[in-house]
Amino acid sequence: MGLLKTILIILLVYFGFKILARLFAPLLVKFVAKKAEQKFGEQFGGFQNPNQQRQAQKQKEGETVIDKMPNKNGSSNPKVGEYIDYEEID
Repeated sequence: MGLLKTILIILLVYFGFKILARLFAPLLVKFVAKKAEQKFGEQFGGFQNPNQQRQAQKQKEGETVIDKMPNKNGSSNPKVGEYIDYEEID
């Protein structure tokens, strides 16, 4: 009788845990996701300076903005030589 009672208690605890896990798992996942979002925002939220924040607010959706223009003196190195385009002959 003691063995049957022990097996019954183990099964009740197992199925009770499964039911409680199904009820509380979505709440636990939401809590963990919210905490991760807060940590991510704290880590990377401070990198924008006030000018970038204002520009982001003024920018419309789909608009392209160039923050930095490339250097004009990007010419090729004279020590390398001249580039010659060629075609393969069959």
